Order: sequence, then structure tokens, then C-alpha cells
Amino acid sequence: MGLSASSPAAAGQSPNASKQHQTASPPSECPMHQEKMSGCPMHMNTPDYRTENTDDVPAHQERAYEFVACPVKSGAFQGKDDIDPSNMMPPPNQQPSPDQPFPLSTVREESSIPRAHSDKKWVYPSEQMFWNAMLRKGWRWKDDDITGEDMTNIIKIHNQNNEQAWKEILKWEALHAVECPCGPSLMRFGGKAKEYSPRARIRSWMGYELPFDRHDWIVDRCGKEVRYVIDYYDGGAVDKNYQFTILDVRPAFDSLSAVWDRMKVAWWRWTS
Repeated sequence: MGLSASSPAAAGQSPNASKQHQTASPPSECPMHQEKMSGCPMHMNTPDYRTENTDDVPAHQERAYEFVACPVKSGAFQGKDDIDPSNMMPPPNQQPSPDQPFPLSTVREESSIPRAHSDKKWVYPSEQMFWNAMLRKGWRWKDDDITGEDMTNIIKIHNQNNEQAWKEILKWEALHAVECPCGPSLMRFGGKAKEYSPRARIRSWMGYELPFDRHDWIVDRCGKEVRYVIDYYDGGAVDKNYQFTILDVRPAFDSLSAVWDRMKVAWWRWTS
């Protein structure tokens, strides 16, 4: 489950680069977005191109595009009229669990994050999908005093965290705007909560707390795969924008280009 929020310079995670503009792409099947729009060719699907390796997709994103609710007609629960006409499939992972204490929304929000090799964007899980995913990971609701309002807030925090993480990645990717004018897109992501990054361990040796979570996001930079490491630190109380996490976002040391990017940004910070 991705979590993120503000990103102070003290965490050392984002350069002073402007956000890169992303080409909009139309959501699926929603009447309010029927306007035809053109995207970057490398973000478009081809008939026989598989958009993802399902082994790399987190539980709450499984079959993410077999059903995307349209805000015009979405309620807390959908009926037979909301079957996806493209494949006649119902919503994925949207059934209440046994003994679930309260109903949960099945509405899903579309993110601002472009999905690689597609004209679509990543879609966030619904409250029900998030609940079911937590149960699959071994969590049991009876062990916690949790309410329906708590689940609503969890989803809002989750979504805001990921939006902020993408904004931080775009600041790094702005360094490569010339070589990738279409802008980057997200290929896949995964959690590594207990695999602390070298920087996180060094910070802990200096007396700072360890991050409570870590994600690796694989970005498509116009045909080139780039891995980003995101450490999530507790930032205190949740603010009105559902942000509470301090982000440390940076390209992984997987290439000379990434090393050079981080050296440049470190120099800019030092000289500024």
C-alpha cells in the first residue's frame, strides 16, 4: 500500500526542478470524457502487447482495468448496469468479506499517474478492495477498533500519498525532458517495507528513525526503465489534505545516469 506526503529538503529526496507537464489521456467509458485526445505513441497499447506482468501487480491493483467506475453514475455499490461492456466482467475484488461489520464503497478513483504502454492512468483501489487486500495479507479487523469512516480516510491518505510520490518523481524526470518529451509513465511498483535502503540504514546509524515503508517504482522514460526508491517516514498528524508522511524519493543507483542525476542535485543543494 503506497503511502507518501510532503517532502522537505531535510529528507533529501527531490531536486529544485519544475514539474513536468503530463499529456492528458481519456478515462474509459465515462460520458463526461468522451472527447478524443491524442497521447504519446509510446504510451499507447498495441493489440498483442501485454501491459503488465501480473506477478508484479499489488493485490489491490489486480485486474485494475477490467472495471473503472464512472463518477457520473457511481454509488456506494454498483449493479448489473455497471458490468464493463468491453469484457462483460464485474468489479474485481469488490465483494464484502465474511462477517464484515459495515458496508464499504466500491467506487474507484483514477489517479494522475500515466500507465506505461497504455492510454489509461493507474486506478486506485476502492475501500472494499483495500479491505479485502488487507485481509489477504493477514490483517483481521476484529483485532482493531476500526470504523467505516476510518476506511474512507485510509483510502484518501493512500491516494494522496501516491499522488505526492509521483510529483516528486516528475521533479527528477524534469532533468530528462529533452530526451523524453512525452513524459514518463509508471510501469509497475512494489512494497519492500522490511528491505531498508542503504540511505535509510545510514540515517538510522546517525540517530534518525527508520522508514515505516519503502516502495520501488519502475518508470518508463520513453523506452528506458528507471527505478526509483521511495522511503516513507512518519511526519506526525494527518493534515487537512490527508498528508502526514515525509517522502525521500530518488533514482536508484542502477546506472551512471542515475548517479550523475543525484550528484547534480546534491551539488545544487549544497551551493544553494
